[in-house]
Amino acid sequence: MAKKVYADAKSALDGLVFDGMMVMAGGFGLCGIPEKLIDALRNTGAKNLTCVSNNAGVDGFGLGLLLETRQIKKMISSYVGENKIFAQQYLAGELELEFNPQGTLAERIRAGGAGIPAFFTKTGVGTLVAEGKDIREFDGEKYVMERGLVSDLSLVKAWKGDTAGNLVFRKAARNFNPMMATAGKKTVAEVEILVQPGEIDPDHVHTPGVYVDRIILGAPYEKRIEKRTTRKV
Repeated sequence: MAKKVYADAKSALDGLVFDGMMVMAGGFGLCGIPEKLIDALRNTGAKNLTCVSNNAGVDGFGLGLLLETRQIKKMISSYVGENKIFAQQYLAGELELEFNPQGTLAERIRAGGAGIPAFFTKTGVGTLVAEGKDIREFDGEKYVMERGLVSDLSLVKAWKGDTAGNLVFRKAARNFNPMMATAGKKTVAEVEILVQPGEIDPDHVHTPGVYVDRIILGAPYEKRIEKRTTRKV
């Protein structure tokens, strides 16, 4: 079995990064994002990246770091409302955006990982989302065709993993990470806890190690809160 465990994020990305590549980055908001791998990707200096992610991070954190260095040419996302730099670059015509309804984005990623090149959905029919896309009628209803997504590199973050690459996610971090792991030509994972094979109950594995090429222990983590709200007691 090929060695999957790497000492750090920098070494885990060696030989996998190139200009113009498509990168998937897991997570939901700031929950479950592969922050150590994103930092390492920024430090490679790779340019003209197409990034697939539920959102574009926030200013100064997550994919927001790659926007600051102008390494991202295009974002394929479903929500971008928390990043001022994103808005500035998009409105200035410096950043391309392929906007997807959230469920459509999730299914495009899942389809790519399952080897499905395209599928039809009712979501977006009659809106800007459907412009320029194939529209067909099934059982009297119109559907828009969406393409599956396959990345050159998928970066994911899990709660626990073993040295064989089997991964377990927690709560909201399970939204996009597992499907992105399947949709990457190469997949690198960072985990909070790294154990030996056999220490994770097979029934608890969310992503089998066959999908994971490299893995690092990324702890400790900052655990940022995207929006802190308080109430009077």
